[in-house]
Amino acid sequence: MPEQTAPTSTSTSTSTTPDGSGSSSSLRRALGYGCAALIGIPLVALLVLIGTLAWDNRGATDFPRVAPGDMADRAFERSREAYEVLGFTRTVEPGRAGDIGVGAENTLSSDLCWTSGSLGLEDKTVDGAYEMSHDWALDHVPAGQAVPGLRRLHQHLKDEGWEVTAYSEGGRGKDWKLYVQRDDGDERMSFTWRPDREYFTGVAAMPCAYAPGWQTGDPAPSDERWTPPALGPGRHG
Repeated sequence: MPEQTAPTSTSTSTSTTPDGSGSSSSLRRALGYGCAALIGIPLVALLVLIGTLAWDNRGATDFPRVAPGDMADRAFERSREAYEVLGFTRTVEPGRAGDIGVGAENTLSSDLCWTSGSLGLEDKTVDGAYEMSHDWALDHVPAGQAVPGLRRLHQHLKDEGWEVTAYSEGGRGKDWKLYVQRDDGDERMSFTWRPDREYFTGVAAMPCAYAPGWQTGDPAPSDERWTPPALGPGRHG
């Protein structure tokens, strides 16, 4: 009997999955996750930006309701207190004497209030809101009055809790300046002495407020005109 040999198989074992299909699926999943990440990261960043803008502007029109006459009294009183600390004794009647930047001044003015919108992307006025300020000026103020007065006022306002945003002792021929604020800048005051003209100016600006009782169609509160009392030491409005 011829010698038999064990049969040799010519077939090879194969995977139940076609060649490359497993790796292709993994690649597709990886690409899908990558695309989702690429889309998701900018989307999250955009949502964070919108949220930040909305938070930063959350109080943009959250003004108190204060009668314009009451706010005018507050502005005038701020100026009167500073005037007294500066050591000025002259009485300044309401109005402006002469041209701007030349004569004495004692005036009240009301301006519009603006908002940049909930996202900080707009620029429009706020209906029914106003911003009151008091401006005053003195001519013929020599260095002997202005210099010690400004230094005294600078220290006084710091002691009273005002934030000094700028203070400059001008030196020879340069302006002396003092700028202060409080309540995150809602209330501000500024003072400037120009030695070349011996001219001293002051401004007290109040925060924005809504006029109580104002309705759509009424004249804007900022259109009203106000007259302050005479400005001088000890003269309360």
